[in-house]
Amino acid sequence: MPPLVVAAHTASCAAGVGMAALSDALRGNTSGLQALQAAAPPAWAGAATVPEAWAGALDTFVAEPLPAALAAWDCRPTRLAFQALQQDGFMAAVAAARERWGAARVGLVLGTSASTIGDSEAAYRLLDADGGFPAGRRNPRLNTPHALAAFVQQALGLQGPAVTVSTACSSSAKACGSARRWLQAGVVEAVVVAGVEALSASLLFGFRSLGLVAPAPCQPFGAARQGISLGEAAAFVLLQRHETATSSDALCLLGDGEANDAHHMSAPHPQGLGAELALDAALARAGLPAEAIDFLNLHGTATPANDAVEAALVARRYAPTVHACATKGLTGHTMGAAGLLEAVVCLIALQHSVRAGTAHTPAADPVFGALFEQQLRLQPATAAVRFAASHSFGFGGNNAVLVFGRAGEARA
Repeated sequence: MPPLVVAAHTASCAAGVGMAALSDALRGNTSGLQALQAAAPPAWAGAATVPEAWAGALDTFVAEPLPAALAAWDCRPTRLAFQALQQDGFMAAVAAARERWGAARVGLVLGTSASTIGDSEAAYRLLDADGGFPAGRRNPRLNTPHALAAFVQQALGLQGPAVTVSTACSSSAKACGSARRWLQAGVVEAVVVAGVEALSASLLFGFRSLGLVAPAPCQPFGAARQGISLGEAAAFVLLQRHETATSSDALCLLGDGEANDAHHMSAPHPQGLGAELALDAALARAGLPAEAIDFLNLHGTATPANDAVEAALVARRYAPTVHACATKGLTGHTMGAAGLLEAVVCLIALQHSVRAGTAHTPAADPVFGALFEQQLRLQPATAAVRFAASHSFGFGGNNAVLVFGRAGEARA
C-alpha cells in the first residue's frame, strides 16, 4: 500500500503525559501502575470496596473541568481526551490540516471499548425517586458509544466523516485501517485517529468477574503472571498521504492488517490463526518480511492463554534478533486505547531510538522456549530502529497489526 505520513502524534497515560514524559518512562522502564487502596477506593470505581489490584490512573490530570465551550461534554473520558489533545502541538497540527483542506475534508476515527460508560454508571447510581436520571445527569449526548468521537470532532473543529470503532482491545489499531481506506478512496485528505479509554467500574469489575485482574502489577509473559492491570489513556495521530512528507525521516504507517478468529468471545484461537492472518496482511501491505522488523510491541496482556498464543506466533515468525517488548506493565492495559498507545511507543522507537522493556516481568516463562526468551527484552535499550510493528488482539478474536517506518525507507 502507499504509506501514510504520521504528521503529528501524542499520547497521555499513567507512564507519561506527552511524548517527552512517555519517552523518559520507556527509557527508564518506569511504571505508572499503583495499587488500589481498599480504604480509599477511587471515585471512578463507583463502589465502597475494590478488589486487590493495580491500575494506571490519571486522576491528577483529569481534575480540571472542560472549558466553557465544551462544558456539555464534561466527564472523565472527555477530560482525558482533551488533556491529551493539548500535548505536543497536536491541536495546532490538526488546525493546519483543517486550514489547508477544509474542515469537511479532515476525518476522525476513534477507537474505544467503553466510551463514556463511566458517566452512565454514575447516573444510574443516583437515580431519583421516580427511577430516572437525576437533574444534571440527563445528558443524552454522553450516554452513547459515539460520545467521545463527537466530542473530539467538536473540540478540533472538524466536519468530515467521524466514526467510532469498538472491537475491544484492538479498537484504536483497527481505526488506523479505517483511516487508510478513507485516504486511499479519496474520501478525505487527512484523518485524526484516536484511542481513548477511561477507567470505570464496568472495566474493573467486568474483568474481575472473568478472573482476569491480577492482584499485583501485571507480568507480561512471566511464569507467575496472573492477569491484567487496568489503565487509562488517550492517544492521537494525524495521518496524511505519503506525498505530504516533508523529509525522508518523516514517520509513516507502512502497513495495517486485520483478521478475526471467529473462535471464542474472550479466548484467542489456540494456534493464533487470526493473529497470524492480521500479521500477514500488515506485512504484505508494507512490502516487508517479518524478519525486517527490528522492534516489536507485543499485545502482552499477562493472561495465561493470550501470552502463550502470542509468544508462539513471535517465535515462529520473527527473527531471533527482534527486540520484542510488552509495555502494559508500564501503562496498564488501556483497552480500546491500547492499540494506538502502543503504536505511539513504536513511533518513539523510530524517532528517538528508545526500545522499551517489559516492566515487572522478572523472566520469560520457560515454557515458551529459548527462542522467545531471546526475543523478549525485559530491559529497555537505545538503538536505531528501521521498522517497528505493534500487535493488538482483542476479545471476540478481533486482531490487528500495524507496521511503521520512515518515508525514505518506504520510497526505497
